[in-house]
Amino acid sequence: MDNSKFRVAVIGIGLTKFGEHWEKGLRNLAIEAGVNAVTDAKIEGKEIDAMYIGNMASGRLTGQEHLGALVADQIGMNIPATRVEAACASGGLALRQGLLSILSGQHNVVLVGGAEKMTDMSVDQVTTTLMGAADEEWEGFQGLTFPGLYALMARRHMHDYGTRREHLAMISVKNHEHASMNPIAQFQNKITVDQVLKSTMVADPLTLLDCSPVSDGAAALILCREDIAKKYTDNPVYIVGSGQASDTLALAQRKSLTRLDATIMASRAAYKQAGVAPKDINVVEVHDCFTIAELMAVEDLGFAEKGKGGKFIEEGNTKLGGKIPFNTSGGLKACGHPVGATGIKQACEVVMQLRGEAGARQVKGAEIGMTHNVGGSGATAVVHVFKK
Repeated sequence: MDNSKFRVAVIGIGLTKFGEHWEKGLRNLAIEAGVNAVTDAKIEGKEIDAMYIGNMASGRLTGQEHLGALVADQIGMNIPATRVEAACASGGLALRQGLLSILSGQHNVVLVGGAEKMTDMSVDQVTTTLMGAADEEWEGFQGLTFPGLYALMARRHMHDYGTRREHLAMISVKNHEHASMNPIAQFQNKITVDQVLKSTMVADPLTLLDCSPVSDGAAALILCREDIAKKYTDNPVYIVGSGQASDTLALAQRKSLTRLDATIMASRAAYKQAGVAPKDINVVEVHDCFTIAELMAVEDLGFAEKGKGGKFIEEGNTKLGGKIPFNTSGGLKACGHPVGATGIKQACEVVMQLRGEAGARQVKGAEIGMTHNVGGSGATAVVHVFKK
């Protein structure tokens, strides 16, 4: 693909608060985020040509399938509306599909969103539902859960590279620190390394404070062709690179437990299209469903050599004010993880950073940002690069 043509503008963003929304249903959350994005873009609904909605499990969690048509119905439009599913990468993939639909010449203005309503179900029901993103026959049926799968990765990383339990805890502490400055975050409380280490063990070595929560929430973006972006805004942010890759569902089939090959391949594609390298990135939102996932992302995205991610984090490089701030939103760990919305929320955060609108958590001089959204234990990865 010709890099010079690979530019689609983000002209509007919309978010709900992430957390437990007992008074709102899935449709309420999706519509709230969409309306916020349309308002931010200063456009009229009739100017939107199509919608792509990321969602993993609305049928299992709320009984509502056919989500694309539901959202189109609620906003009173007859435009093409498509639900996109890639487990916890559903939002990132919805963004990629909206992007590709504009690049194909099919559409001029597209709404991409993500939504999930999870807290109405018991923890056991949610855990079983989420395991549908793994290999049911070889993992779910045997009793494995996602904390267990990521604990296997953590143990192997610790064994191979000397990564310490404290390195993982530092990620939680940093993400809670960032979330304390984010008004939409589910958890805005600061924590300590000691609290992480002493919290309830979930799957050794991962404790409760190493794990992202069950969340409700929605997020949305308005995308448009580059040549018409200035019609809507004086401060567009452009998507300049996009990559997607897949790997085996089951960990047992992987070449390594200490890296996600889908992340490596997707990021290489995104870097190439954008014409940038890791050293050029100013801010990153990564998929920290568990702390070990963020540590591996530091390495797989090329910010630290394999096995040296723990030391890189310990040196403070991923904090606000550090070499390359990770998860300024608070990440999945502290901002929350309504799975279908996460990839879109990541993009909203990066857009705010590049616009200079992130308030107390603003990365000074941010011009290039990246998002990294993962489905399952790494069977899908979607990476996007954004530029002012």
